[in-house]
Amino acid sequence: MKKICTLMVAVLLVFTCSACSSKKATAKKENKTQTDLKEASSKSLVVYFSWSGNTQNIAKEIQKQTNSDIFEIIPEVAYSDDYDTVADDAKKEQKEKARPKIKNKIENIDEYETIYVGYPNWWGDMPMILYTFFEDYDLSNKTIAPFCTSGGSGLSDTEKIIQALEPSATLVKGLHVSGSASKDATSDVKEWINEIK
Repeated sequence: MKKICTLMVAVLLVFTCSACSSKKATAKKENKTQTDLKEASSKSLVVYFSWSGNTQNIAKEIQKQTNSDIFEIIPEVAYSDDYDTVADDAKKEQKEKARPKIKNKIENIDEYETIYVGYPNWWGDMPMILYTFFEDYDLSNKTIAPFCTSGGSGLSDTEKIIQALEPSATLVKGLHVSGSASKDATSDVKEWINEIK
């Protein structure tokens, strides 16, 4: 009888320990999943449209300094390589409130909390393909950090326009870099990133 009692107590202890360790493993797994989700949701993305390469230079510098993913907005119908033609086309698109189609797509936009959005300043505004971008994607509850390049027009009213297009997003102060300085903008980008954080 004593042996049977001892055996039963031992079996009971084994089951209890096994259940505890199983609960700990499950809790550990749940914590890991929550951590993974948190890390995934805090990722940032650099989205940019660049015609001459100036905005692309800034986009790549931001990506490098923030360890962000990057996405280039590519028009379905490519713009001309000729500056004067592009300038005329851009003015025409503005006048017609055109929405040029975007060739590629961001499949996982929900993963990102911060979106850096870059563009050249064309005729005091974003290229109209940026309007297409903001209309295609809902950036509610995300942080939008705009950056732009130009010959000297700065950001113009593009920050206000972006806020109007994405009213439920948080917009931070934008960065402007002159086109001629875009190849060596490491310190400008660093200062801006530190400021908006």
